[in-house]
Amino acid sequence: MKNVLVIGSTGQIGSELTMKIRREIPGSTVVAGYIPGAEPKGILLESGPAELADVRNAPQLAAIVDKYRIDTIYNLAALLSAVAEKKPLLAWDIQMNGLLNILEVAREKNCAVFTPSSIGSFGPETPHVGTPQDTIQRPRSMYGVTKVATELLSDYYFHKYGVDTRSVRFPGLISNVTLPGGGTTDYAVEVYYSAVKGEEFVCPIAPGTYMDMMYMPDALGAAVHLMEADPARLVHRNSFNIASMSFEPETLFAKIREYIPSLKVRYEVDPIRQAIANSWPDSMDDSCARAEWDWKPTYDLDSMTVDMIECLRKKLV
Repeated sequence: MKNVLVIGSTGQIGSELTMKIRREIPGSTVVAGYIPGAEPKGILLESGPAELADVRNAPQLAAIVDKYRIDTIYNLAALLSAVAEKKPLLAWDIQMNGLLNILEVAREKNCAVFTPSSIGSFGPETPHVGTPQDTIQRPRSMYGVTKVATELLSDYYFHKYGVDTRSVRFPGLISNVTLPGGGTTDYAVEVYYSAVKGEEFVCPIAPGTYMDMMYMPDALGAAVHLMEADPARLVHRNSFNIASMSFEPETLFAKIREYIPSLKVRYEVDPIRQAIANSWPDSMDDSCARAEWDWKPTYDLDSMTVDMIECLRKKLV
C-alpha cells in the first residue's frame, strides 16, 4: 500500500484506520473519504488529504483514484445491523450498489479493495460454536444478506477480473475513540462509558447471549496486515474469520466490576437486536486466518477492559 483511499473515514473503524495507516506506513498518502454531514475534523482533517467520497457516485470515486494515484481502497461504507433493519433499501443501496461501483473503479484503475464482512453474514443454521471458515451462511437480516453478497461479489471480481479483493469477518468491535452507530454488539462499548461516568447502564441484549468481540487495535491490525500479506499464501480471500474473545453480558459486567465495583445494570431487551444476536455465532474458528497470513490477536477481555477504562477516564473524567 502506497496511496490509500479510506471510504467512511469518519466512522467507528475508518477514523482510527486512517490514522493508523498514516502513522505506520512511511511515505503513504491516505485520503480520508467522507460523505456530507460526516466531514473529518481535528487531527483526521489536519494530518492528510480529505475528499467527498460517496460510494453511490462512481465518477466521484474514479476522480479521487486518478487524482491521488490510489492503489488500495478500504471500503467501510455501511449501515450497521440494527439501523439496516430499519432502513433495508438504503442499506442495500450503500452496501451493494456502492460496492459494485468500487469494484468497477478498482477493475478499471487496478486497485486492491478491502470490504469487511461480519459475523452478521451467518445465520441460525450456522454452527454457533467454533463456526468454521467455510460453512452455511443464511442470515435473516438485511445487514447479513448484504455481507454474504459482499463476499460473493468480491470473490467474483477476483476470479473474473483479477481484482485484488480481500476481507475479514469482523466480530463486534469495541473502541474507546469513536462511539458505534447502531450495531447489535454496541452494548459492549456503551457499558464502559456508563461505568466510567458512574451511570446506570441499560442493556438491550439478554443475559446468556454470547457473541464474538474484538478490541479495535486488533481489528485495525487485521485490516492492515491482511492487505499486506503475501497473495501466494491466500487460499481464502472473502472473507476470513478472525476471533479474539467471546462473552455474554454478565461476563463483561463482572469483569468491569473488578475495576469499577459500582457499575449498575438493568435489562431492557431490544427485540430487533436480540433476534439478530440470536442468529449470530457464539465463537468463530479463525484457524485459516492464522495459517494463511499469521493472524493473531493481542488483547483478551481483561487487558481490553484495563485499557478501555484507563483511556475513557482520561477522555471523560
